[in-house]
Amino acid sequence: MTSTVPASLLHANGSSALQAVFLDMDGTLVDTEGFWWDAEVEVFADLGHRLDEAWRDVVVGGPMTRSAGYLIESTGADITLDELTVLLNDRFERRIDRGVPLMPGAERLLADLARHSIPTALVSASHRRIIDRVLESVGRDRFHLTVAGDEVVRTKPHPEPYLTAARGVGADPALCAVIEDTATGVAAAEAAGCRVVAVPSVAPIPPLPGRVVVRSLEEVDVPFLRTLVSG
Repeated sequence: MTSTVPASLLHANGSSALQAVFLDMDGTLVDTEGFWWDAEVEVFADLGHRLDEAWRDVVVGGPMTRSAGYLIESTGADITLDELTVLLNDRFERRIDRGVPLMPGAERLLADLARHSIPTALVSASHRRIIDRVLESVGRDRFHLTVAGDEVVRTKPHPEPYLTAARGVGADPALCAVIEDTATGVAAAEAAGCRVVAVPSVAPIPPLPGRVVVRSLEEVDVPFLRTLVSG
């Protein structure tokens, strides 16, 4: 976990119930969910295996260990989990070196959060090496805190990543809004007690109490998030 949040920003927006906003990375903030699938397809092709497109919904949004383990078991590939993790991270890094596109509405939302001095955290199941590479394009200064999947004992769908983010910015999880694109991430955020905005990227996510579903980040701004948290 890396943090740059100054004490003066903690609860800087005390007049509002909203204390912090946490964003997932792949498929939520940056349009890279497809990059991961392409990397998986390419790596397994090199290993002599063809991935079934139906597996995409299974591996999307989850921790590397779960996704890689599932694909090894499904294909019968002769490779260890650690070896595959290195290959997938290497292949993904090569893809993002060509550029990391922001999701529609992401630039405006990040600017809106900064303008209102709302502490933000990037919370991803991706490893630190991947997050740091993406931040080179997106901008490290946009986030007060970043939490990587290989920096927590239990990553999404366990609540630990979002509970870690809340502690890191000194916020009550119940007064934090989380923006996620997969059911795995949504489950982690809700288990942590956060309010959730779901922006589905691959598989549909139904609305539920405490959770709203939108088509894109274009529909999300600070007043919207404050209303979500305040109920």
